[in-house]
Amino acid sequence: MTSQLPDLRTQQVDIDLGDRSYGIVIGAGLLDDASHYAGLPRATTAMVVTNETVAPLYAERLIRVLKAQYPQVHVVTLPDGEAYKTWESLNLIFDALLSHGCDRKTVMFALGGGVVGDMTGFAAASYMRGVPFVQVPTTLLAQVDSSVGGKTAINHPLGKNMIGAFYQPQRVLCDLEVLKTLPERELSAGLAEVIKYGPIADMAFLDWIEAHMHELMARDPAALAHAVRRSCEIKAWVVGQDERESGVRAILNFGHTFGHAIEAGMGYGAWLHGEAVGCGMVMAARLSAALGLVDEAFVARLTQLVQRAGLPTVAPVIDAQDNVGRYLALMRVDKKSEGGEIKFVVIDGRGKASMRGAPDALVARVIETSCQA
Repeated sequence: MTSQLPDLRTQQVDIDLGDRSYGIVIGAGLLDDASHYAGLPRATTAMVVTNETVAPLYAERLIRVLKAQYPQVHVVTLPDGEAYKTWESLNLIFDALLSHGCDRKTVMFALGGGVVGDMTGFAAASYMRGVPFVQVPTTLLAQVDSSVGGKTAINHPLGKNMIGAFYQPQRVLCDLEVLKTLPERELSAGLAEVIKYGPIADMAFLDWIEAHMHELMARDPAALAHAVRRSCEIKAWVVGQDERESGVRAILNFGHTFGHAIEAGMGYGAWLHGEAVGCGMVMAARLSAALGLVDEAFVARLTQLVQRAGLPTVAPVIDAQDNVGRYLALMRVDKKSEGGEIKFVVIDGRGKASMRGAPDALVARVIETSCQA
């Protein structure tokens, strides 16, 4: 299989958004290479936002390379985990910016996974009404999804990512070498977002993922390089058409309506985001089949692939008294809901997705089946 994999040369995927366009640079050893920081906005101050897990591994390396370009480099280290994607953590970033006298030219660098990237982006969008920021994602999930496209947010107890802004980074630097320190569970979580792109946009990519899942799980550098690049290409194509999710961009939320309900219902951090999305994709595929859009063979195929990635496919019970009611209530506050009607991204043919509603009774059967599978 590996003979079919691409080489490891540094590659760039561009997101075309007019004056907000930027590049996603993908390669090995980018973190320490000063050439990949050239052309960023000039400033006297840079602020690195990271977390307690990533800081000991990579913060000093990033600071060292940034000091060649920014006279002052400050760091704020946040607690690690989805449970800390809150106002309190966001204020730690604002406290650091203000205490160091950062101005509106300060460049912020998000060094971490999706939580760090989302909060840094939201802080950058808000501080002095907008300062530039750069994504340096250190997880597979962040490299293939959350660092790309400008969605920034924090969670609310009643819903995930309900408070935020669309705000594009200046650049995304995906260093594949940092994935070597990624825990197995985080690797699997990232693969959920990789798998997502196949059913919604590129069945040939889904075929490739199936053929190379062993290499991906083994962190084969060439396999990871292709997975990150193709995922970013698909996301860049979608975001370029619909930056603010008024139409086609919603397909990127395949599995997320169910997945966000799982995260909120269990408590943020009980399952990783990618774990909830993996299970949510299986649930969305079951709903697609119940609506007559795909056959059971497709559901079985996707379920098997999600399992091979080390992800859960049996949905959790989030309320012992009224499990279905709790799922439905949480999904009604999803950002895609309209007038109280829950909207789902469903598979509407091979490599094609659409967003539509479904009767509560049908969704209830999917939830019940998924929790007993």
